[in-house]
Amino acid sequence: MHAVRDHERAVDTLRRSYAAVPAGEPVRLAKQTSNLFRPRSAPRTPGLDVSGLTGVLAVDPAARTADVQGMCTYEDLVDATLPHGLMPLVVPQLRTITLGGAVTGLGIESTSFRNGLPHESVLEMDLLTGAGEIVTTRPRGEHADLHRAFPNSLGSLGYATRLRIELQPIRRYVSLRNIRFTRLEELVDAVGEVVAKGAWGGEPVDAMDGVVFSPGEAYLVLGTFTDEAEGRPSDYTGQEIYYRSLRRRTRDTLTAYDYLWRWDTDWFWCSAAFGAQHPVVRRLWPRRYRRSDVYHRIVRLEHRHQVAARVDRWRGRPARERVVQDVEIPLDRTPEFLRWFAANVGMTPVWLCPLRLREPSGPGSAKAWPLYPLRPGETYVNIGFWGSVPIAEGAADGDVNRQIERMVSEMGGHKSLYSDAYYDRAAFDRLYGGDTWRAVKDRYDPDHRLTGLYEKAVSRA
Repeated sequence: MHAVRDHERAVDTLRRSYAAVPAGEPVRLAKQTSNLFRPRSAPRTPGLDVSGLTGVLAVDPAARTADVQGMCTYEDLVDATLPHGLMPLVVPQLRTITLGGAVTGLGIESTSFRNGLPHESVLEMDLLTGAGEIVTTRPRGEHADLHRAFPNSLGSLGYATRLRIELQPIRRYVSLRNIRFTRLEELVDAVGEVVAKGAWGGEPVDAMDGVVFSPGEAYLVLGTFTDEAEGRPSDYTGQEIYYRSLRRRTRDTLTAYDYLWRWDTDWFWCSAAFGAQHPVVRRLWPRRYRRSDVYHRIVRLEHRHQVAARVDRWRGRPARERVVQDVEIPLDRTPEFLRWFAANVGMTPVWLCPLRLREPSGPGSAKAWPLYPLRPGETYVNIGFWGSVPIAEGAADGDVNRQIERMVSEMGGHKSLYSDAYYDRAAFDRLYGGDTWRAVKDRYDPDHRLTGLYEKAVSRA
C-alpha cells in the first residue's frame, strides 16, 4: 500500500510540474541521465519532475509480470526480477536505459530474435498525455490507438508513469558459443537457422548477437540459459574486456547478471576513446565508474566544450563527423550492407543483433507498430556502429549519415531515432507513420503542447 500511495503522490507531482510549464514552452523531463545522442536546444523552463517515478512497484512471480514506474532503469528492474529467476523479455544493453525510454524510444538486445522489442511485452501503460491527463492504455480497448502509437514516439505523445510488462525465466548462468565466420553469407544462414529452429548445432539458443571486425572476420554469439556453469564464470568488469574475448574463446560462461550487462562495462568497445581499455589506466579507473552512463557524461562534456575538436584543429587534423546509429536491415540484405559500410564508412567493429517482431501466439501472430513499421514475419539484423569519421575535403558534416540513411532505405530497412537524423519531412512521415502519429496527436494532445516527433528527431528541438 505504501508503494501505491507513493506512486500516486509522484504522479500528482508530475502533473503539477506539467501544469506549471507555460503554454508554448518546450516540455522536457528533469532527469540526471540520458542515452540520447541527439543535440537538443537548451530548455528555458524547469523540466517535468519525475523524481518519484524511478522504482519497481511489484513483481508477480506466478503471473510473470512486473509493474514498473516509467523512469525505472533496467539496472534496478533486473535487480528486482533476478531473485525470482525472471528477467524482462528484452533487456537493453545499457544499465541506465529506463523502461519508459525503451518503450517510447525503442530498445533491443540478444533475445530480440524471438521476443522482438521491449514495447511488445507491455501489457498496459499509464501515460501522461499532452492534455495533462493520465490514461491507461492496453493493446485493446478505448486507448488502443495510443498504445500502438506510443512506441517510437519519443515523448511526443506523452510520458509513461507506470508500465506492466511480461517477464520470462532465466537460469543462473548463460553458456556462450563464439562462432567465427569468414563469409557473411554463412553467418546470415546461421541466424536464419536459429530463428527457425531455436537451436544451432543441436544446442538450444536463448540469446543471439554478434560482432563484425571485418567482412572476413565476424562472430555470432549464441547463448543458452543454464543452471550448470562450464568452469569458472568469466568476469569482464575487471582487466579483461568482453568484446576482445570473442577472438580468443570459442566457449564462455557468464553469470546471468554479468551476461545482461556484459556490454555496459566498456560501452561495447567505445570506452577505448577514454583510455579505459589501456591496462594501466584500467587498473586506476575504479570499477564503479566503468559503466556507460559515466562515459556518456564525458561525451556530453566534450560536446559542450569541444576540447578534442580544438586539439584536432591545432594539430591540423580534419574535423570529424559523428556516426552513431543503430539500423535494422533485412536478413538477406545484411551481407550487402555490411560490405558497403566497410567500403564507404570503414568503422569497426560493428554490433549485430537479429530481430523479429514477436509472435506471442505462434507463427503469424506478430503485430506491426505504426511508428516503427517493421514487417511481421521478416527477420532483420540490427547493426550498431558508434564513433566518428573524418570529414573529407569538400564534404560537409552529416554527409556520411545521409549516405547511410539512403542505403538503409534502399535495402528496405529502418533506423532508430536516438541519434542524428537528416530526413526531410515527407520521407520521415513515410518511414515513421506520420499519418497515424498526427491522428493520435490530435486526439491526445489537441493543443500540441508536446514537441512533435519530427522536431525532436530531426530538428533537434
